[in-house]
Amino acid sequence: MFELISNDNIKELDTVKEFIEFVIKKEKLEDTLFNIIITDNTYIHKLNKEYRGVDRPTDVISFALLDNKDFYESDIKILGDIYISIDKAKEQALEYGHSLLRELCFLSIHGLLHLLGYDHVLKSDEEIMFKKQEELLLEYGIKR
Repeated sequence: MFELISNDNIKELDTVKEFIEFVIKKEKLEDTLFNIIITDNTYIHKLNKEYRGVDRPTDVISFALLDNKDFYESDIKILGDIYISIDKAKEQALEYGHSLLRELCFLSIHGLLHLLGYDHVLKSDEEIMFKKQEELLLEYGIKR
């Protein structure tokens, strides 16, 4: 289960939701819960500064609850929250020459993979994570 939360009327969000539902089925993420929150540069800048010590907006931030050992375990695995800046998504879609839909799907799967424990600090981990992202995007039909 997941919730896609946005105050904006963004036409691409229905397809983003369908893509994430596809990923949930494909990856057999049963009894899990997470949120994807679409926000703006101002709010994600605040989160980035407060939680990561980085004084600028970013495109996506994931808060993985499984990283918190004090978090209560239950029958449902609560993965955490993914925040996406719609402002950054629009900028990057233009910069990379692809659609806003592709960028939102990319940022959503990138954030979800972080919640699932993937990382890209090391080059070898980055290759694994980015390959998985691209495979899922292509299998659903999201191309550059």
